[in-house]
Amino acid sequence: MATTQFQIIRRPIITEKGLGVKETQHTVVFEVAAHATKTQIKEAVQQIFKVKVEGVRTANFFGKMRRRGQSEGYRRDWKKAYVKLAAGEKMIEYAENL
Repeated sequence: MATTQFQIIRRPIITEKGLGVKETQHTVVFEVAAHATKTQIKEAVQQIFKVKVEGVRTANFFGKMRRRGQSEGYRRDWKKAYVKLAAGEKMIEYAENL
């Protein structure tokens, strides 16, 4: 299954925790495709943002059950990646403007 880098990296996650890790651990957080491996995530970030990646940690999240009135359903499952940039690398642009 051939996927592009933009299909692997879905969007940046900009939360209080994500910005905390950015400042303290030189790490950025992305929502990624559920089938993506750590190697694919690393290569995609390096190609898209032109930076060196030191390591990748991932976490899977399962959809929660939600109700609205009488109807109920589940949110979708998703995957989060913590991407640690190599020492001396410039922080990715989206995270600097906040």
